[in-house]
Amino acid sequence: MRIFMALLLLLICIPGKTAFAAKPNVILISVDDLNDWVGCLAGHPQALTPNIDRLAARGVLFANAHCQAPVCQPSRASLMVSRLPSSTGLYFLNPGLPQSEVTKNEKTIPEAFADDGYQVMGAGKLFHSQANQQIFNRVGEYGGSFGSFGPRPKEKISQPHGHPLWDWGAYPERTEEMPDYKIATWAAEKLKTEGDKPYFLAVGFFRPHVPMYVPQLWFDLHPREKVLLPVISEGDIHDLSPYARNLVTLKHVAPEHQWVQESGQWSHAVQSYLASVSFADFCVGKVLDALDQRADKENTIVCLFSDHGFHLGEKERWAKRSLWEDGTRVPLIIAGPEIQPAVCERPVGLIDIYPTLLQLSGQKANPQHEGQSLAPLLEDPSRAWDRPAITTFGRGNHAVRSTRWRYIHYVDGSEELYDHDHDPHEWTNLAGDPQMKSVLDAHRKRLPKEEQPILGKGSTGHKAYEAAAAELEGK
Repeated sequence: MRIFMALLLLLICIPGKTAFAAKPNVILISVDDLNDWVGCLAGHPQALTPNIDRLAARGVLFANAHCQAPVCQPSRASLMVSRLPSSTGLYFLNPGLPQSEVTKNEKTIPEAFADDGYQVMGAGKLFHSQANQQIFNRVGEYGGSFGSFGPRPKEKISQPHGHPLWDWGAYPERTEEMPDYKIATWAAEKLKTEGDKPYFLAVGFFRPHVPMYVPQLWFDLHPREKVLLPVISEGDIHDLSPYARNLVTLKHVAPEHQWVQESGQWSHAVQSYLASVSFADFCVGKVLDALDQRADKENTIVCLFSDHGFHLGEKERWAKRSLWEDGTRVPLIIAGPEIQPAVCERPVGLIDIYPTLLQLSGQKANPQHEGQSLAPLLEDPSRAWDRPAITTFGRGNHAVRSTRWRYIHYVDGSEELYDHDHDPHEWTNLAGDPQMKSVLDAHRKRLPKEEQPILGKGSTGHKAYEAAAAELEGK
């Protein structure tokens, strides 16, 4: 018996397969431009997302999760290094992580897992730029983007003007032609292989990002004549300051809501988004199915998120780039060993993913991170949590989302305050109500104390920011 125990202790201490068995695998899934139109978040009653829902059913669904920037690049940069845009100077589509003095030497999520002995693999849209995607090649393997936004017809289908990506409709004919299908297939094949290391697998899907093209099969799930349109309040933003209105209306590439209504395309666009979401969910399901075939599935952390929200007529606007709920709220689900199914209503951010994954995988916390591990909420989703989610759209423009309230502060000093207990659509701005002074003061204290200058220029978001500033200055 003593000999047996001695051998057992020796095996536990030997590096290799036995030692690695305790380390959890990690799958990080990104779904581009996915708002809260998923079944488990009830953002739209006709959303069909059975695979995202089944992941939520076996983990913690963070129902009050928000991006740190309502634009792809700065949101993903913030997530990958756990730093706020106000700390990095990365507010818009360019530049990327290497161009910021704050982040150029920061270790990203895949690099941290590679340094901890993980087999690192990734495919699809994870960072924003292809240059950043190559981080995976440096520390492991990057499978590619497989065509990014996918095949496009010779001429637009529904939206004849504007940015070339802004269109929607049934295209191409076969699901197998879609890059996301190929990305999911690649990831599923990787999950069929067994290595002698724990793995970190990142999978980035492009839909429902525009162009909202998916095969007819996915449109058939959402008949156009039955599609429910978002509920809006006409003239909703007329009570905002000129700067706040200009920030979300000037120099944007998305179609104007008036055109979408008058052209009769609103129901078609909503149908296309719902179809794109259903297709993306199908791709998520391929990855989850492959995981479920593995013997070590119970020792695998799965984290699914979207980089920001998306308007489809709410607040009379389209696309991202806003500080309202529709622009910032995102799906965030974490499932894994010893995580009990639950819904957490505490406000959290994508910035919290990195420190959470470090703690769950037994790695040391990084003192430079500005996010906070969500491990305490995974253990007790209803515990006290005195941290709001901060979202920034350009220097000086911030939203503070607490459990009940959304507070927005613009660079011109104007403010918005919405009570989500009674106004989930954010139609009634309470910032001018004297009775709200204590609420306003509490949220003002959460605004970033210091803000880095804006790096880069020329992107759509930066053009909108500059146009609003020019109007403010009377230029």
